[in-house]
Amino acid sequence: MEKNQLTLLGKKTEYKQNYAPEVLETFENKHQGRDYWVQFNCPEFTALCPITSQPDFAEIKIAYIPDIKMVESKSLKLYLFSFRSHGAFHEDCVNIIMDDLIKLMDPKYIEVTGLFYPRGGISIYPYANYGRPGTKYEELAAERLNRHQ
Repeated sequence: MEKNQLTLLGKKTEYKQNYAPEVLETFENKHQGRDYWVQFNCPEFTALCPITSQPDFAEIKIAYIPDIKMVESKSLKLYLFSFRSHGAFHEDCVNIIMDDLIKLMDPKYIEVTGLFYPRGGISIYPYANYGRPGTKYEELAAERLNRHQ
């Protein structure tokens, strides 16, 4: 998506109050002939426990190797904010985020980590990754998952 096709940049920010994957936007990767990492860090992620409705706070880390499309950062911020009133377990949040970004961009490789702050004395750090099937990125995903700590 070119600059004139992005709908969120330069406009008043409207925060969705419910889970909103439709706010995600992409633009074209200008360096498609090269593999490189893009990383986002969201230290103020919030979602609700689906059982108690208590807030869960986390740092969400997203890293990917783009192919043709890349996620636009303001749309990603608004998307992550839309979890604020969404009830989902920690592991679900990480997998939902990853699945939505795969559907949006079709990256070569992506990983999402949730560093959820303690509640009840326990921290949970779910990690999910994906490498495009049948490619070296599938092998990268298996390797990184096996070595994940």
